[in-house]
Amino acid sequence: METIFKLKATELDSKFIETIKKLFKDSEIEISIKPIQDETEYLLSSPANKKHLLDAIKDVKKNKNIIRFTGKEFEELSAKLLSE
Repeated sequence: METIFKLKATELDSKFIETIKKLFKDSEIEISIKPIQDETEYLLSSPANKKHLLDAIKDVKKNKNIIRFTGKEFEELSAKLLSE
């Protein structure tokens, strides 16, 4: 079993540790801790990507360069892409 917990450091408490102990019982486990980067911050960190995203937002607001399809068309395209 593999589990990923995402929580704030301030949420770490003895109850959390007890939960891990109950989930994994006597198994040997590995705990890895890393800070999570905000997705929006990451996407806007590159000047080229930021420009592309902001231009896309402007296009949506102007109803420009938008691709539309029905739910049925979406399902058909999804099925096709999954079968490739």
